[in-house]
Amino acid sequence: MRITDIKTFPLFAARDIIVVKVETDEGIYGLGEAGCSSREHAEAAAVHHFKKFLLGMDPLRIEHIWQKCYRSNYHEGGRILTGAISAIDVALWDIMGKKLGVPVWQLLGGACRDRVWGFITTGSLGDPALIERSKNAIAEGWPCLRFGPSQAIPGWAKKWHAQDPDRVNMFEPRASIAASAEHFKEIWHALPKEIPLGLDYHHRLSVAEAATFCQLLPPGSMAYLEEPIRDETPEAYAQLRRMTDVPFAIGEEWPGKWQARPYIEQGLAEFCRLDVCNIGGFTEAKKVAGWCEAHYIDLMPHNPLGAVCTAATVHLCFAVNNFAWLEINPGINEGGSDIFPVQLERTGPFFPLPTRPGLGVEFDEIAAGKHPHSGKDMPHFHKPDGSHTNW
Repeated sequence: MRITDIKTFPLFAARDIIVVKVETDEGIYGLGEAGCSSREHAEAAAVHHFKKFLLGMDPLRIEHIWQKCYRSNYHEGGRILTGAISAIDVALWDIMGKKLGVPVWQLLGGACRDRVWGFITTGSLGDPALIERSKNAIAEGWPCLRFGPSQAIPGWAKKWHAQDPDRVNMFEPRASIAASAEHFKEIWHALPKEIPLGLDYHHRLSVAEAATFCQLLPPGSMAYLEEPIRDETPEAYAQLRRMTDVPFAIGEEWPGKWQARPYIEQGLAEFCRLDVCNIGGFTEAKKVAGWCEAHYIDLMPHNPLGAVCTAATVHLCFAVNNFAWLEINPGINEGGSDIFPVQLERTGPFFPLPTRPGLGVEFDEIAAGKHPHSGKDMPHFHKPDGSHTNW
């Protein structure tokens, strides 16, 4: 078997995504998806670069191809390159599963469980309907809930906020943490204590701000705080860890095992948020998962994209023992039903064990052409003084 073509499809399926299709001379194709949202065209260019030396290679030499892509230039790694490698790698595992007639989870070592349970995001703290919506989610069987932070505007900034033409994207950290802490207390008291509650701050805080937020919470109330600060500097997380005992969920930005290393080895993450479509595909994700297992860290994978990303992540979750919950975004993960006429089927808050060969996802190129990539960037947040801050 030989690789005959590698195609890229930047498209819109509930959100902008990029699908990579690896074709072979036996008529078997594999699908992958790259992360690094809103940088899809850059990832497509990286895939086309790798294509130049991957054509004609045996697609079943997956580890070798991973190493060839990663080490093919003096400048290794980086999120754009590992996003592209992730998509190619996932597609190769899909091909192998189809060639051998087995699901990908079987290739990864077999199933460790009968179903993969997810957590759902019910809204942002401060939303008047959040408590009712969260109670409904619990009644539906969701075992874990996540919230977004409040985007409160402080009183001293409201005058300028009203005059700001881009006011919907204003973010003031201190106002947010004060409001979020109060609203979190309300919802924690209103919901059953058996349901773990988490909050994704999307790396918008500084160490001091994150520490203040954690110190405002009732002890033991938050099951995990996700990405409170950026991940470039592990020492900053070490400093934050000394200031709070709230568990951290970190890892969706990691572009490989080397970036994961200090967080795992220094005890800076209680939950690993690795993203199969960012970290380097199945090949790298399994290595990081095993490393996490040695340090008693459970996977709680990042899954914000489309049907291919979701399928790949589900297969990984079945094949590792150290797993907590899978991020599920129903309106996004299952978008583009005409583009992906065959997808993994979810049963409410969990995915049953997939049975189709490979990933179990089919792709319609003609339908994909009817849903062009929007070209939009992510929101650009700024503080009341006009300085840019993290989205």
